[in-house]
Amino acid sequence: MKEFTPTAYTLECVATGREFEDEGWTMEDRQSKSPSLVRARYAKKKLEVKPDEYGIYKFCDWLPVKRMLEGSSAPVTYRSKGLGKHLGLENLYITFNGYCPAIGARMTTCSFKETEAFSVCARASREEKRVLVVASAGNTARAFAKVCSDNHIRLLLSVPADNLDALWFDEPLDPCVKLIACANGGDYFDAIHLSNLALKSPMFYSEGGAKNIARRDGMATTVLSAVTTIGRIPDYYFQAVGSGTGAIAAWEANLRLIEDGSYGQNLMKLMVSQNAPFVPMYNAWRVDSREMLPYDDDKARRDVEIIDAKVLSNRRPPYGIHGGLYDALKATDGEIMVATNAQARKARELFRELEGVDIYSAAGVATATLIKAVADGRIDKSATVMLNITGGGEELFKEGKTLHYLKPSHVFSLTPDADDVIAKCEALFE
Repeated sequence: MKEFTPTAYTLECVATGREFEDEGWTMEDRQSKSPSLVRARYAKKKLEVKPDEYGIYKFCDWLPVKRMLEGSSAPVTYRSKGLGKHLGLENLYITFNGYCPAIGARMTTCSFKETEAFSVCARASREEKRVLVVASAGNTARAFAKVCSDNHIRLLLSVPADNLDALWFDEPLDPCVKLIACANGGDYFDAIHLSNLALKSPMFYSEGGAKNIARRDGMATTVLSAVTTIGRIPDYYFQAVGSGTGAIAAWEANLRLIEDGSYGQNLMKLMVSQNAPFVPMYNAWRVDSREMLPYDDDKARRDVEIIDAKVLSNRRPPYGIHGGLYDALKATDGEIMVATNAQARKARELFRELEGVDIYSAAGVATATLIKAVADGRIDKSATVMLNITGGGEELFKEGKTLHYLKPSHVFSLTPDADDVIAKCEALFE
C-alpha cells in the first residue's frame, strides 16, 4: 500500500463563515439559521500532486479522506485537436472521465461518478458498522457499487426500475452490495424517497448527496486535473448538470486554486446545461429566481421519460441553498443553457468522429451547448475552455466482455409502506 496520511481539514459554513471541526460525517452546520452547504478548508493551501499511481488520491491534499481505496483512476485532461479545430477554438481542453486507454483514462464504470465514490467511501471510517445508502438515477449507483464491492464496504442502492440497465459490471459484485428499486414510471426523486424510508432505520446512514464535502471535492478533481495539466485556470467551464453539484464543486476548486496562487486569479465562467424538456434549473435561472419554480410531479416524470440523459433528472437539486448552484452562477457570471435530444445526439456523433471515443448523453448535452455558444459568438476563439466530459468509453470498455447486471432484491411501489421498506432492507444485511 502506498504511503498515506489522513487529510487535515476543518469545515466552514458558507452562509456564516463559521469554521468548525468535522465530527466524522458532518453534512451541515447545526448553528446556521439558514440552509447552507459546508466546505472543507484544507490545511495545505498549496496543492501538491502525487504520482499517477495514486489514482484519484494524487489530489488527496484537497480530498477529505481518511484512507486510500483500491482501484481508483483520476480524470485525464488533454488539449483537443479534432473538436477544437472544428470549432475554431485554439485552447479547448477536454477533461475525460471514462474509459479510453489511448489517452490514459481507465475509469471502468466509464463515469465521473467514480470520483465521488472513491472520495465519499474513503471519508468513511474503516470502523463504520452501519450500511451506506445511495440513491441514484444510474451512473452513481454503478460507481458506488463497484467501489464498495472491490473494497468490501456494505452498501444499499436505490434506483428507479426504469434505469436498471445502467447497473452493468464486468464481473459479479461482492454480496456486500444490495439493490432496491422503485417501480416502473418512477424517477430519481422517487428513488431518493425510497432510500429516505430505509434511512429511518439506525442500521443505515446516508451518503449525503451535495451536502457531502467528499462528493463535491471528489468531483472537483476534474478541475484539478485540468488546471494542473493546462498550467492555468480556464476561462470557461462546460458541463451538463442534473443537480448542479459538479458545477458547485468546480467553483469551489476554482476558489482554492486562486488561494493557492500558482495558476492565476481568474474565476471560470460556469456554462452549465440541461436536457430539454427537463429544465427546472434553467427555468428558475432565466427569471433570476433563487427558488425553484413549481413543477408538477406527473409532468416532471413525463419530461424525464423523454430526455436521453436520465442522469440529469434531479427534481430537488441544491440550487438555492447558500453555496449552491445559484450562488456559483452569480459568482462566476455563469449561464444555464439547454440542449435537445437531437442536438445532444448530433454532438455525440461529432465527438466520436473528431475525438475517437463514444460519450454519454449528458456529455453530449454539454458538448452541444459548447457548439451552440461558439456559434452564437459567446466564446472568444483564443479563450481557454474546459469541457468536462462526464462519461464515455462504455462501448470500448464493453467490447468482448460478458456483462453482469445487478438485480434488485425488492421492487417497491411509488408509494411504499415505510415499515415494509425498513423490514425488508434490514433483512438484506442480517
